[in-house]
Amino acid sequence: MGATQVVLYFDRQEDALLFTLAASSALAADEPVRANEAMAKIAREICKANRITTEGVLNPASAAAGIAIGGKCA
Repeated sequence: MGATQVVLYFDRQEDALLFTLAASSALAADEPVRANEAMAKIAREICKANRITTEGVLNPASAAAGIAIGGKCA
């Protein structure tokens, strides 16, 4: 079972807005190419979060795999 809620905290309102726009683009993308571009934008914007919290149950194995695949934020 995955987390039931994930909350991202940003220091700047502009960063929160840019993340929201990137996430909206990914949800609305109707072509795989556009979806990949949108996911890249999400990755760039999520790196600006200063804190991320979750509620619910996390699967540690999948979380570790995500770090190995996703790499580090610059």
